[in-house]
Amino acid sequence: MRVTQYYPVIQSDAVAETAEFYKRHFGFRAAFAADWYVHLQSEADPAVNLAVVQSDHETIPAPSRGAAAGMILNFEVEDVDQVDARLRSEGVEVAKPLVSEPFGQRHAIYRDPNGVLIDVITPIPPSEEFLAQYAADAVPG
Repeated sequence: MRVTQYYPVIQSDAVAETAEFYKRHFGFRAAFAADWYVHLQSEADPAVNLAVVQSDHETIPAPSRGAAAGMILNFEVEDVDQVDARLRSEGVEVAKPLVSEPFGQRHAIYRDPNGVLIDVITPIPPSEEFLAQYAADAVPG
């Protein structure tokens, strides 16, 4: 199987509000917009996509309808400190303050209007303890 595109879809009771959140704070634009579904595309990189669907829409199998839960969206960026300062100044809810982790990430976690966690990450060199767990071509920093 050859995957031609991959993107998460957030189930929401507030489709327009959620789409506006990602447009305002994370640089997306609407590539398609209906009252029940919005397909978002990064203005900086058209390969980065995200969508929002009405949580009770008929296209979702009935047993799976509902608000998004148990999901974290990761956005890897060049300068998490800069993004953190901007998001805080814009009033985005912080779920976990900015921290450097020994496994090779400097990151902070935020919440979208649905409670979905958004982990904004800049790779950093891992500690010696974690370095051995990386494939040779995947070491961050």
